[in-house]
Amino acid sequence: MTELSLIKTRIQAGIWEGILTGAAPDGGVPDLRVTHLGKLLNTVAVSPDPGTQGQWAVKIAIPPELLSDGVQTFLIQDGATGETLNSFNVVTGEPLGDDIRGELDLLRAELDMLKRAFRRHCNETM
Repeated sequence: MTELSLIKTRIQAGIWEGILTGAAPDGGVPDLRVTHLGKLLNTVAVSPDPGTQGQWAVKIAIPPELLSDGVQTFLIQDGATGETLNSFNVVTGEPLGDDIRGELDLLRAELDMLKRAFRRHCNETM
């Protein structure tokens, strides 16, 4: 049995696209399953690449109703073995930006405190 390998090529117009290499155990179309928060999505299309033997084009439509503030994670698994082949995240919303800016401000404040302590230490040792 050939190992399946899935590589992302792009996300465009709400569709995740990738290239799947390897062969299904029965020689047919590989069975891929995509889940979001444990729920199975029925938006996967797998079609053979006419120019390359054993290579498949994968397209996964991202349902807009699943997008909300925060990070949404999608898992792509081999339906036959359950092995995770790839995953992707969609990050949306302003609250996430506030969290990152808050963390950056905290890091800057800590860096300033360390600089002051280091300068004070250097002045004391002279």
